[in-house]
Amino acid sequence: MGIVTVLWEKWVEFRRDFYKITAAALITPVMYLIIFGLGIQTTSHGEPYLHFLIPGVVAMATMTGSFSAIAQNMSVQRLYEKALDQVMVSPTPLWQFILGQVLGGALRGMYAGCMILLITLPIKTDLVFNGMSFLIMFINGTVFATIALVLSFLAKSYTDAPKFTSFIIMPMSFLCNTFFSTDQMPAGFRHVISLLPLSQSCDMIRKISNGMSSGVFGFVVLFLYLAVFGAIAVGFVYKKKNL
Repeated sequence: MGIVTVLWEKWVEFRRDFYKITAAALITPVMYLIIFGLGIQTTSHGEPYLHFLIPGVVAMATMTGSFSAIAQNMSVQRLYEKALDQVMVSPTPLWQFILGQVLGGALRGMYAGCMILLITLPIKTDLVFNGMSFLIMFINGTVFATIALVLSFLAKSYTDAPKFTSFIIMPMSFLCNTFFSTDQMPAGFRHVISLLPLSQSCDMIRKISNGMSSGVFGFVVLFLYLAVFGAIAVGFVYKKKNL
């Protein structure tokens, strides 16, 4: 019941701010598609650059959509509305509250990614997006929603959320195999970047879109991030409850 309650809250928020949420989810990825995809006519790995760009932008949209759905709102709710304190004294199991927040953020990210797929549908490509692609998008969303939840617990003020975006989300957006291949990066730096969750999501979605198998390594990396940050979030909440 606690999970349903949190998801209902996210749904009400989504309906209330539908146009704002949709515009926020679309404007930056669409600008990237126009500037990099249509403005720069080039190829990547022997294919039209758009074939490389679209899967990366889809993965990036799920990341930013999931992260932004949690980081700012949860920081404000925890610091000023004291929503977390209210949950702790309520009968709602804390793990259900955490899971509801993560699922709500992941679904917001899925919405952003699906909107990108929708607007790129008229572009004639041979890219394939199937059930496995959507599963990866959802898992990627859960990872970044969990990361956002942990960072919102660490925030000292509501102004910290934009800082997290600038220091974490923005660098990953450009470095993690989204707009340009990491093949030309220095070996050590490239290996570190390849272990970031967005790099693995981009790689798997791009492989599927080109008719290849996604492999299992990317799933291992994503679930490892999910387990680590999920454990941190649960530990923070239960530690605070027992103070």
